[in-house]
Amino acid sequence: MSELFDAVDALVASRSPLPPAEERKRLRVAHGLTLDEVAGALKVRRATVSGWESVKKPTEPRGPEREAYARLLRQLAELYPASGESTAPVPATFTGAPAAAEPRTLSTGEASEAAVMTATENTQAPAPVAAAPAAAPRPARTTRTSSTSRRPGAKKAAPAGTPAGGTDPRFENGPLAVVDVEDGKVLAYCTGGLVLDVPAKSIPALVDWTLREAKLGQPKLAGPGKDADPLIVLTEAALERYGLPVTLTEEEKHAGRIPEDHKVIKQLARAEWKLTKRGFGPWARIYRPATGSERACVQLCIPSWNALDTRHWGEAGQLPPAELARVLGVYASRVMTPRGSTAVTGLELMTALHPPTRASEPDADGKRHSEHNPGSLGKDAIDPMNWPPCEVPDGHPVLKDLPRFHVRGPAEKLFEEAYDWARPMTDAECTLRFLVGIDVNMAFAAGANGLNVGLGEATHIKAPAFDPRLPGSWLVDLSHVDLSRVKVGKEWVELDGSLLPSPFTPKGERPEGPAWYATPTVAYAVELGYEMRPLEAWVRYDNGRYLDGWYNRLRDAYLAAMADLGVHADMEPADFLAAMDGYKARDPELAIVVSAIKATVKGGLGKLRERPRGEGWRPGEPWRALSRPTWRPDIRAAVISRTRINLHRKIVKHAAFTGQYPVAILSDCVVYAADGTSPLDFLPYREGKPLPGGFKLGINPGLVKHEGTQTVLWGEEVRERFNAPELNLARYIKDGTVTDVDNGE
Repeated sequence: MSELFDAVDALVASRSPLPPAEERKRLRVAHGLTLDEVAGALKVRRATVSGWESVKKPTEPRGPEREAYARLLRQLAELYPASGESTAPVPATFTGAPAAAEPRTLSTGEASEAAVMTATENTQAPAPVAAAPAAAPRPARTTRTSSTSRRPGAKKAAPAGTPAGGTDPRFENGPLAVVDVEDGKVLAYCTGGLVLDVPAKSIPALVDWTLREAKLGQPKLAGPGKDADPLIVLTEAALERYGLPVTLTEEEKHAGRIPEDHKVIKQLARAEWKLTKRGFGPWARIYRPATGSERACVQLCIPSWNALDTRHWGEAGQLPPAELARVLGVYASRVMTPRGSTAVTGLELMTALHPPTRASEPDADGKRHSEHNPGSLGKDAIDPMNWPPCEVPDGHPVLKDLPRFHVRGPAEKLFEEAYDWARPMTDAECTLRFLVGIDVNMAFAAGANGLNVGLGEATHIKAPAFDPRLPGSWLVDLSHVDLSRVKVGKEWVELDGSLLPSPFTPKGERPEGPAWYATPTVAYAVELGYEMRPLEAWVRYDNGRYLDGWYNRLRDAYLAAMADLGVHADMEPADFLAAMDGYKARDPELAIVVSAIKATVKGGLGKLRERPRGEGWRPGEPWRALSRPTWRPDIRAAVISRTRINLHRKIVKHAAFTGQYPVAILSDCVVYAADGTSPLDFLPYREGKPLPGGFKLGINPGLVKHEGTQTVLWGEEVRERFNAPELNLARYIKDGTVTDVDNGE
């Protein structure tokens, strides 16, 4: 009989009712779960769960997966009902101004009822992506209560991953606060609309308050890592209140700090607080030496001192405190708490996801010790004199014996950079009406994804056999590679090589003789069907996919921000182009976050080869960045190499299939001549499917979006005006404005 009952139960379970696909996604996002986490729990693929949530083409789970999935959704539905004012979800698409969240003012003497923030994560599974909270306005004077302020009567279910507080009670008020002064009162605007009264009368007291009472910070991103220090952003009013200048003098801007004899620095010294070597500047770090596992450190951010570079953060520094807290809070919850510029944060994110050390297994006495964390770059920088001469920039200590004005050529220097190439248009292209630019989304992040890079020092070998699995630098002659006849997949194809850039040089020129190349570049030459015989190489036998977690974190942050702006990953090409049109205007604050995320990618990779920055440096002497384990120009070169090769591979596939060739390329932007104004007028789509391995419209990293369209007449007129038949039109395709002769900068 029990077998019959089991059969009946199984039959019922196989038809367990499920909510609509839209509701399934809402419930998952409301609980801060990623597709990977749900897939892992149900033992299915990520794409399978994505299909269950697809609104346009939903699939249905079957068998035991359906029962388990239904159980998950039922439990989430109890936590996050679909209706009711206190549990209204954040809409996936913002179609107008963000809704105002009710501001809350709490005394720091009480624990706040804060919303759920991103939980800790490891390098294999990126953190759950938070839904962006609505902007919270500056509270009116009547909405604020005294230091014995009220608490919300009932705990509200926050929108998924709202970056205001978290599951860790130490950081329940979120990762950061913007400190401002209103009507003589010092207030700390946290994420999620929370406002705290600040009793501190000085900067040292503010640091003490932040560490003891504010409950600010962020859990570590990886198991052996460290929690993020709290971030305090000081407005101009707060600077005046605490005796700091609202703006820096020209001398202070040049130095990047205020003078050591400033009264606030003296106050900190008397209170036994220390500053890092960079002093009290736009991103000051105030700390006391760690005692055991306890850290005492607060990061300051001062927008009026240009802490938030307008090239990356737009007008964030001019936002009111609550709106600024929202922008920085969304960035912190999805990427990490800012540690400085977007470039610095991008580099710090690498370390946070791959900490250099970990605790060992207990020894005979039961004690643990610090040991190297496998897969990381370690805690010690590579000795400057052990660097391969071909991989370092000019002025490096390993090159100190070179003649003073010696210029290294391709056979002495690894030169992997992004494309800057253009050519004159053909007669046939001049008969077309438009020039259409397409841009690769997060191109350098996509180049880092799955890339095998060196972790330790390089080994020098002579006449090696090329191994595409071995990261390093190879001295090899690629001048014999003929782009007019190459392999595309398994087939040899004939192309017009004169209309294609070389994949091996940034300017697209055909190489002449041996030169140094990163592994992805040489591997592509082999892929095109040509034999390689390197003369020598610097290779790294200790290697791994160091940047995978970094890529996943930034990819998820970017896709979540774009989804909040109405651009989703599963859109049809025409719908995607329509959604991208004017997406920034839907929520300008979230558009700032998108800009900062993209700058974090490029800046973090650029920091891997940071150059000297004044400080009395002379060629041949070491500079500060060389003391970092993350000074790794070889990794930067490998990512740029792979990014350029990825782009060239798509260009070749497109040319082989359509007979169309690019007119200009600048980094990740490619310009084609076409009869229409849209990318759909020249990208080959059949029944909604793109050319395999070619360009595909979409928001995911590696896919392309519309960069801009100008007329062919505009392009010819601009080149004629500046007497530059090879002017790179990709540089100006976005808005058509050309202010000066193209100088390549």
